[in-house]
Amino acid sequence: MSLKLEIEGVMLNVVSGYAPQVGCELEEKERFWSELDEVMESIPTGERVVIGADFNGHFGEGNTGDDEVMGKFGVKERNLEGQMVVDFAKRMDMAVGNTYIQKREEHRVTYKSGGRRTQVDYILCRRGNLKEISDCKVVVGESVARQHRMVVCRMTLMVCKKKRSEIEIEKKTKWWKLKKEECCEEFRQKLRQALGGQVVLPDDWETTAEVIRETGRKVLGVSSGRRKEDKETWWWNEEVQDSIQRKRLAKKKRDMDRTEENRQEYKKSQRRVKREVSKAKQKAYDELYTRLDTREGEKDLYRLARQRDRDGKDVQQVRVIKDRDGRVLTSEESVQRRWKEYFEELMNEENEREKRVEGVNSVEQKVDKIRKDEVRKALKRMKSGKAVGPDDIPVEVWKCLGEAAVEFLTSLFNRVLESERMPEEWRRSVLVPIFKNKGDVQSCSNYRGIKLMSHTMKLWERVVEARLRKVVEICEQQYGFMPRKNTTDAIFALRILMEKYRDGQRELHCVFVDLEKAYDRVPREELWYCMRKSGVAEKYVRVVQDMYERSRTVVRCAVGQTEEFKVEVGLHQGSALSPFLFAIVMDQLSEEVRQESPWTMMFVDDIVICSESREQVEENLERWRFALERRGMKVSRSKTEYMCLNEMERSGTVRLQGEEVKKVQEFKYLGSTVQSNGGSGKEVKKRVQAGWNGWRKVSGVLCDRKISARIKGKVYRTMVRPAMLYGLETVSLKKRQESELE
Repeated sequence: MSLKLEIEGVMLNVVSGYAPQVGCELEEKERFWSELDEVMESIPTGERVVIGADFNGHFGEGNTGDDEVMGKFGVKERNLEGQMVVDFAKRMDMAVGNTYIQKREEHRVTYKSGGRRTQVDYILCRRGNLKEISDCKVVVGESVARQHRMVVCRMTLMVCKKKRSEIEIEKKTKWWKLKKEECCEEFRQKLRQALGGQVVLPDDWETTAEVIRETGRKVLGVSSGRRKEDKETWWWNEEVQDSIQRKRLAKKKRDMDRTEENRQEYKKSQRRVKREVSKAKQKAYDELYTRLDTREGEKDLYRLARQRDRDGKDVQQVRVIKDRDGRVLTSEESVQRRWKEYFEELMNEENEREKRVEGVNSVEQKVDKIRKDEVRKALKRMKSGKAVGPDDIPVEVWKCLGEAAVEFLTSLFNRVLESERMPEEWRRSVLVPIFKNKGDVQSCSNYRGIKLMSHTMKLWERVVEARLRKVVEICEQQYGFMPRKNTTDAIFALRILMEKYRDGQRELHCVFVDLEKAYDRVPREELWYCMRKSGVAEKYVRVVQDMYERSRTVVRCAVGQTEEFKVEVGLHQGSALSPFLFAIVMDQLSEEVRQESPWTMMFVDDIVICSESREQVEENLERWRFALERRGMKVSRSKTEYMCLNEMERSGTVRLQGEEVKKVQEFKYLGSTVQSNGGSGKEVKKRVQAGWNGWRKVSGVLCDRKISARIKGKVYRTMVRPAMLYGLETVSLKKRQESELE
């Protein structure tokens, strides 16, 4: 067993082992040492290693010519097993720490049994780091197992004394203050003054954006640029701080002149501070609970619950990451380079595909100008409180400015539509890696990159999306991001199909297809082709092409921001328009292979193919693979899975290009577990577990006596109950299962 620790930039590998006993076969002993050799070879030579193990061997007193790997303070005589440890230490350039520290025999003996007293438990380190071990001994009287005694080692790591550079955090304008009407009104007035008393915003984007940013900084203020720390003294007021300062002065005076008068004065100041701290703390908590019972306070409550949940996962500040060969990178520069390398490769690599030889007629038609009501609808659909893009202008600004903003945005969008060129500032984005909550937290591949883009560009995307939806008709098999459709509809359709075949005692074969890096691998030439084939006017095709032209991004990670790089493949993650564009691509690529619902269902890139026979579902899967992979998409061989419902006899497996598709007894489809026996027992158990997980996230709120029952009920209804009941409206529950949920 091994454990890797990062301590002040130093990588320390702790390895634990248990060697075969003296009477075991030689083959078993050699297998142990071979496995330990493999562990050591997997650790980079620049990293420190400490091995603590019961080697079941004796080194003996005196180093007998092996002073490069051991000292002379062993116990008794060396045996064969002890020689194996010495040979291992020589191979790996290690040293046995126990034998270098002179101790009484009582502090060297690690094993006692009857009259036997010997040393079999050792601590090894690299020879170059031996000087870091200052003490190594047996703790007399402490036992961690029968007959064995605890061995402790004191090691002082020699780390570089340079101070770790403070991560630069961009100072942010406090746009969240616009939620307050008085701040919003002051912002409008100051902006009007900055524009020379004009009510109408200038037509030029660069000028308007700079005036808005400058006014926001002056009126709302900016953050400090430092990470916010949780402090137990958040409730301190000025009176408390003054009292504490007076107490410090009184203590200083007492220490300098220890008279009775000074001692009594210090005691009085202590009592005074204690009273004022108690009063201030009680008052602060009373105000906090009063605020939590308001509408604004409820939002703080949910935010606090989410933050506690994120903190509990301990993946927010991963400062070390592995390179492509699995070596751990510790320096900030190397970590930044790795993040840039990973995402630059991910977002600029195309799968192999056939070049299209056939063309498609473009739809050249006049498009109407953008109307104010379209902008109003798009603005209404935009949610507040979202992370701002690189231009530092959130949607809250446009909502605050009201009709003046609508007029400006309408004029701006019409100029972009006419020129087919959006502002250069919109082409930049910030990529934030989000952990997928599975796999190695130090592996870049277990993170999903979400782009923080300009909110104004997202408004423009929503206006374009609304127009495209009026023109393009997506097939009924697509459930993702379609009006009046959601995950529950797809889950329900699949469960109904499975129930019918279960009741009829017939087999149903399902393949759940997963696409590798679906959004990131869409060839843009295919996107333009599919848009034209779907009847999209050429004007809109060129507008969308402009959204992707010269796009570039940086990665924001725990050790700062990387250098900027271009993004030339795939769709924007985090874009308002991307889901619909992906639906257009999937609609066109699957036109000749999809069957009617529910035999074929798609939720964006999640595809399920059903058939009555294994041969037919295998044939359909191959047709899907050919249709998608010839156009640059890639079916995942490892994540695509096959399930047979009501399997009457061993029907075999499904193959994809000769490779066997994994056969499963249950599958989590869109968050709901379906089983090969058609039952719902596993799903009910998982819903109960999800409910308890939701409860644990907010248990601090629900168990606090000072929070009102109204707030507790609302928190339960919004954070616990939905998690527990998700998708259960599609399940036929038994009475026993209903009681489990209750």
